[in-house]
Amino acid sequence: MNERLTKMRFRIEWKHKLKNNEKVPCNSDWISGETAIQMGEELETSGKVSDMYFYDENGTSWILKEMKKLLTEIEDDPHDVTVYFDGGFQKETYQAGLGAVIFFKQGKKKYRIRANDLFNEMESNNEAEYAAFYYSLNILEDLGVKHIPCEFKGDAQGLLKQLEGEWPCYEEVLNRWLDRIEEKIKTLDLKPTFTVISRKENKEADRLATQALEGKEIFSKMLIL
Repeated sequence: MNERLTKMRFRIEWKHKLKNNEKVPCNSDWISGETAIQMGEELETSGKVSDMYFYDENGTSWILKEMKKLLTEIEDDPHDVTVYFDGGFQKETYQAGLGAVIFFKQGKKKYRIRANDLFNEMESNNEAEYAAFYYSLNILEDLGVKHIPCEFKGDAQGLLKQLEGEWPCYEEVLNRWLDRIEEKIKTLDLKPTFTVISRKENKEADRLATQALEGKEIFSKMLIL
């Protein structure tokens, strides 16, 4: 019952009552949650509808009253989430700097979180990228982000292609990180999309990772006007 209406698509199924009391099965195309509620209200007002149910893409069903309640409840939850992540590696100390920039909406407001962390006992820059991705998932978990689509953007092409299932991963250490990442995504029930971007486009997350290696700890939440 926590699926987000603003991003999911729904199909309405109902029975249309004719004058002779015959009931004709009807259904809509896939539409947004808000449109589904509006359409459901208009159908209900007509007085010619019975057995009306709303189905999401996972096959879960709701009645109109439940849909309205759900839409009200989710207004205060984080949504429209976009995550930028990056990892930096210092070979001399085997430390990794992890950077994450997270944009999301809550109610009618938009926020940005900038955060970093220092991680010890890393083996490579590649591993730092995986750790940074996992770090961003932990921030989402702390925010209470669950059951929604999220877009992850980074310049770690190998990692993102592996998460999409397009590229194999042959390194045991990185495979362990992949398992942790995929398990966390499953636990949070996220619907992820992965976008490869250039280093220039990812400069804010990169800067945060560098600052972590410099000993500058950052965590800020800003309202974006």
